[in-house]
Amino acid sequence: QETSSPSLGKDRADTVIIGGGCVGVSLAYHLAKAGLKDVVLLEKSELTAGSTWHAAGLTTYFHPGINLKKIHAYSIKLYEKLEEETGQPVGFHQPGSIRIASTPTRVDEFKYQMTRAGWHPTEQYLITPEKVQELFPLLNMDKVLAGLYNPGDGHIDPYSLTMALAAGARKYGAQLNYPVQVTNLNSRSDGTWEVETSLGIIRAKRIVNTAGFWARDIGKMIDLQHPLIPVHHQYVVTSTIPEVKALKTELPVIRDLEGSYYLRQERDGLLFGPYESEEKMKLQDSWVTNGVPPGFGKELFESDLDRIMEHIEAAMEMVPVLRKADIVNTIAGPITYSPDILPMVGPHQGVRNYWVAIGFGYGIIHAGGVGKYLSDWILEGEPPFDLIELDPNRYGKWTTTEYTAAKARESYGFNNIVGYPKEERFAGRPTERTSGLYDLLKSRCSMGFHAGWEQPHWFYKPGDETGYKPSFRRTNWFDPVGREYKQVMEKVGVIDLSPFGKFRVKGTDSVKLLDHLFANVVPKVGSTNISHMLTPRGKVYAELTVSQLYPGEFMLVTGSGSELHDLRWIEETITTGGYKVEIENMTDEMGVLGVAGPYARQVLQKLTNEDLSDGSFKFLQCKHLKLSNIPLTAIRISYTGELGWELYHRKEDSLALYSAIMEAGQKEGIDDFGTYALNTLRLEKGFRAWGAEMNCDTNPLEAGLEYFVKLNKPVDFIGKQALKQIKEKGLKRRLVYLTLDTDNVDPEGNESVWHNGKVVGNTTSGSFSYGAQQSLAFAYVPMELSKVGQKLEVELLGKNYAATIIQEPLVLTEPTRVRLQRKGESPKI
Repeated sequence: QETSSPSLGKDRADTVIIGGGCVGVSLAYHLAKAGLKDVVLLEKSELTAGSTWHAAGLTTYFHPGINLKKIHAYSIKLYEKLEEETGQPVGFHQPGSIRIASTPTRVDEFKYQMTRAGWHPTEQYLITPEKVQELFPLLNMDKVLAGLYNPGDGHIDPYSLTMALAAGARKYGAQLNYPVQVTNLNSRSDGTWEVETSLGIIRAKRIVNTAGFWARDIGKMIDLQHPLIPVHHQYVVTSTIPEVKALKTELPVIRDLEGSYYLRQERDGLLFGPYESEEKMKLQDSWVTNGVPPGFGKELFESDLDRIMEHIEAAMEMVPVLRKADIVNTIAGPITYSPDILPMVGPHQGVRNYWVAIGFGYGIIHAGGVGKYLSDWILEGEPPFDLIELDPNRYGKWTTTEYTAAKARESYGFNNIVGYPKEERFAGRPTERTSGLYDLLKSRCSMGFHAGWEQPHWFYKPGDETGYKPSFRRTNWFDPVGREYKQVMEKVGVIDLSPFGKFRVKGTDSVKLLDHLFANVVPKVGSTNISHMLTPRGKVYAELTVSQLYPGEFMLVTGSGSELHDLRWIEETITTGGYKVEIENMTDEMGVLGVAGPYARQVLQKLTNEDLSDGSFKFLQCKHLKLSNIPLTAIRISYTGELGWELYHRKEDSLALYSAIMEAGQKEGIDDFGTYALNTLRLEKGFRAWGAEMNCDTNPLEAGLEYFVKLNKPVDFIGKQALKQIKEKGLKRRLVYLTLDTDNVDPEGNESVWHNGKVVGNTTSGSFSYGAQQSLAFAYVPMELSKVGQKLEVELLGKNYAATIIQEPLVLTEPTRVRLQRKGESPKI
């Protein structure tokens, strides 16, 4: 074993990594290997202290999300060759793993997951009970209906893994210093940092917080409250079991999802770890309020077998040989949880050159891939692929300690819950982020959670089956959403859009800044357009609507989930470019109502003297006016594609404004609609959504956004040169528009697209079209399969459904229909 004499060695570094668990050490290894000089890691006690050393070390290719699969896959491939590269054994076992389905719903979930695995390179199979038994002969097969099998899965020794990464990091020139306690962080005006330690000060260009359950304490040094909480995770190791010892090959890892535990072979015995329900599981709350006790490093908590008894019993029933086994060891240690169990990885909004890789509930499988992902981002200036679900900026001031605790309990207890499409989890809700309409609407609709906000998904009427009833097939909201769709297409509907991210930009350089940030032209005063921020490589970093309200003063609007993600990018561009601009985040102060449908103008005209006629208030214009004496900014735009306005106003006026509009629309039969109907309406119009049709994995040309990208504008906007090259080389794939012949199931996005028995692409979003009475989806396919009329198949719940590429859109937008009518053509609706 190596020892390290504590010294800083140098007083300057390019990157200082704080924390020597597997994640921090992996980042040091990847940065140094990529050639970054002056990488320094500081660890307060010894490498692997904290959560790493006592981890069960599971590694799996499986992840229910689509982007994290890439992280898992990279980690496993790296761990396979680490010993050869560093000369350090890592104790990597790859006996495969099986997730067990013992209910029909679970079989559906596996089929749902298989369609998301088809277009990823990692091996995953749905296997029969016979095959499950062949791979794991010690199972009681009474309840087993199917297995989800990943052959390359297994487990690794966390201590050895970290030491091998550390050896690699040193080999490539990184400095790993311990024990060195970081005592304070000071940011300097030039964006660099002074890291104060027990041994003196080190100046750094950037710092990365990889401090595990100390990450909160590090954050507090710069007034950031990272929403993290340590949970008690227990696992149990048995003595030798003769039936296990007699086996010729190592047993695969199993995950009994209904029993909520994992189980694997450990030498000649078994190791198993349960996830208790949210009522029984234990949080280490005192660490959140008082900080981690000084000196805690390689300690454990007191174990409590009573708390996990029902899981032990479930495991004995599933693996009967456990009944006779003796428990030789019970490990109870802290694991850090974020509210949604996903880590926070990347640069942090509001602080320059401060990065995080914290909140790992599964640090071992994530360490390799996250080290590479972050290292690429740091060196290239943009994320190597889309991982918005790990964006640290998905949380904000609304993420209180109480919220974090409630969510960590729920997430821990829901570790093995069925993962439905359109999943909602209710702990900790509502947060302080409620719109002015929340109290009025909450009992009248099914609410969804969007970046802390509550927003109506769909509304109840007498006779509806109310409440949240998740399903892999059509469920209780299917007909009500059709009703709301019809409401907007035939009459007029109102939707609460308050969760939008809203920024005000003004100052001498505002036009210059936006011209550089966006691929579209800057709209004139009184106008609005849709604009995209691209990355230097020409990927779509964000989509916003941009309105010039007054000369040099703009309002930028983005989706709820992208608020701080986009703000950080804009702020960084302002700082590095030295633009004289002020940007203000108005998200929480401003309410937004959308009013859309053929009678929208008629209803709103009753409330104002401003002329709302088509000649006076054109599509994509914005004006300041009063409705029912309430001052607001109205933009003639609607994500429904129907005649409509978005009304931006002070949050405290939301209720009065909503009531006035509802009152004014009685004769026209006005009613509410929610985001599910909005999604169907936008899909029928062929509108793309950021995060689905476009993101940091796609360029705007393949996404069909040419109209919004002005390659001929004189300004050299971010991503322009890369995009020119992409255009010259020609596209390899394209976004297409499909109709599907389905039965009781509709596409959601991320399903496999098949042609001639092979997976050729993936859907990005989909829904039932109430207009066409069939399913509709966007999908990426190779250029040669992208022509209108091309027949394809889309896999849904284990079955391939016939699909046809059609001319988009299915329904023309209202401005287009009006334009065609004026020319005397009959538009398709």
